[in-house]
Amino acid sequence: MLHKNLRHQVEEKLLTSYESMYRIAFTYVKNADDALDIVQDSAYKAIKNAKSVKQEEYIETWIYRIVMNCAVDFLKRNRKEMATENLEELHHMETTDKYMDFDTIRALDVLNEKERAVIILRFFEEKKLDEIAAVLGMNGNTVKSILYRSLQKLKTELEKGDMSYEGLC
Repeated sequence: MLHKNLRHQVEEKLLTSYESMYRIAFTYVKNADDALDIVQDSAYKAIKNAKSVKQEEYIETWIYRIVMNCAVDFLKRNRKEMATENLEELHHMETTDKYMDFDTIRALDVLNEKERAVIILRFFEEKKLDEIAAVLGMNGNTVKSILYRSLQKLKTELEKGDMSYEGLC
């Protein structure tokens, strides 16, 4: 019965977290169809492995980790094919969504996987540092250090391209 209840809770959290999952995936792959595939794959893995959740209060954290891992795996498999066409598609999309700032998303490419994850969770998903630490399996001081270093890299990249850094602080 416990596993059935846990699976139901995972399914409920997937439904309420769908948009966040999509935004995280899109930030990594910069392609709407690929982001949807990643969300679908993540949801399948979460439901299939629901019984592996140790504590109910960490279901959302666990789901975010699955989405990020699926996105990174996707990038590793498809890196060569994605480069130019996805940036072109992103550039032509019209939306006011905070994820669609082309310059900021392009600047995220200078960050490594951990740095990108910290920035996405902190600024796009508005997670607190302790929540980020839980998602990434790090201690809070490490997250603060990565956040500071990532912001410095982004600032340098955005200034190099004469883009605005103000939205990230």
